Amino acid sequence: MENSSAPSSPIAELVARARAAQRIYETWSQAQVDTAVVAAGWAIIEPARNRELAELAVADTGVGNVEDKVRKNHRKTFGLLRDLRGARSVGVISEDPARGIVEIARPVGVVCAVTPSTNPGATPANKIINALKGRNAVIVAPSPKGWSTAARLIEFIHAQFDRIGAPRDLVQLLPSPVNKQSTAELMRLCDLVVATGSQANVRAAYASGTPAFGVGAGNVAGIVDETADVDAAADRILLSKTFDNATSCSSENSLVIVDAVRAQMLSALKDRGALMLAAAQKATLQSLMWPGGKLSAAVIGQSARVIAERAAALDGANREGWLAIAARNPRILMVAEDGVGHEHPFSGEKLSPVLAIYSARDFDEAAATVARIYAYEGAGHSVGLHSSVPERALTLGLTLPVSRVIVDQAHCIATGGSFDNGLPFSLSMGCGTWGRNNFSDNMTLRHYLNITRVSRPIPERVPSEDDIFGAFLAEYGAS
Repeated sequence: MENSSAPSSPIAELVARARAAQRIYETWSQAQVDTAVVAAGWAIIEPARNRELAELAVADTGVGNVEDKVRKNHRKTFGLLRDLRGARSVGVISEDPARGIVEIARPVGVVCAVTPSTNPGATPANKIINALKGRNAVIVAPSPKGWSTAARLIEFIHAQFDRIGAPRDLVQLLPSPVNKQSTAELMRLCDLVVATGSQANVRAAYASGTPAFGVGAGNVAGIVDETADVDAAADRILLSKTFDNATSCSSENSLVIVDAVRAQMLSALKDRGALMLAAAQKATLQSLMWPGGKLSAAVIGQSARVIAERAAALDGANREGWLAIAARNPRILMVAEDGVGHEHPFSGEKLSPVLAIYSARDFDEAAATVARIYAYEGAGHSVGLHSSVPERALTLGLTLPVSRVIVDQAHCIATGGSFDNGLPFSLSMGCGTWGRNNFSDNMTLRHYLNITRVSRPIPERVPSEDDIFGAFLAEYGAS
């Protein structure tokens, strides 16, 4: 049911225009809808536009790097388009004669898409495309730093819409300057909120009074056990931890290494450009990263080299040592850690190419260490495993508070769907009740649909009382 409000503010007028466009759009055929979806995808995937958006994102947010954003914009959008190709989202989408059930796809209406500065192009595109596939209108509420990138993306989408005759008001942008008040009003007036970004935004979405999907906090840990292919694991971990300067919530923040392969693993990481800091350097880095106890923008999405240079400016006594580290252009910085919690900030999310290294006697202790980390931060998201023992992945899935167990893969590439795994492509990962979310899936088209079910009578299937109670009564009696 639509939230109703007479247009009395710029935000309300934005929503009113979206509703008018959506009423037209929901009459479109599946073929027409699919054309709109591909048009929105082409708006970001076309190489020149993709690069412009990536360059704008880095210039305006100061986060990540251009080449990885180009790859992310392309890969995540192309993968989503693959997932949506041939999917039915108009009219009857499934029929089950045996159960007498027919499912009909219906739009949710106007979607408020809250998006982060870490992915100001790819995340809005992902949400826009999913919303359009469901015959919805969508209004993007970007982070202030990501506004210009989102605005340019939507300009590109509107140009494609003009080519196919789609209403421009199907995809709109919250006006600048974006603030908490305007975002809150948009959340309240729309029919569905899909929020990715800070936990403050997610909590605001859940408190808005509008149905909402939000994601949990990231703080991924990985395990390398004694049976792992150490070189392959090092390749995957370095790829994951360096991609877009570790801005992804799916990048490893901690690595728990079983003692039997610790030396080999650290050597393999070192060979690939990782650098282990000394205790004094770790202390300086902690001061740089968490002044006043809050993760600093000085390190978020920055390269390891830039972080070392900023540490040099902070640590005059050891300036030359830090500059020597920067001159080596390390891919990631590693710190040894054994504690967890507020007194040990390296056990939390870092959003930068800084990796905490834990040791464990065996696999069981490694799993227990990850459980300790997630009791502090990151519960519900996912865990990485590098192992040759298939049963260990199942053990983690049965015991840890995680929605995904990523086995022998580059974690940040794999978690949101990849061409070489079966997870759906998404940039919004639910973390279940462990992460204070109402879903534990990768967000997909299904989350942007209402489903109407037609139920017809079928032959009765009534079990006997013995079918239900027989075994119980035989063992425990009838009292």
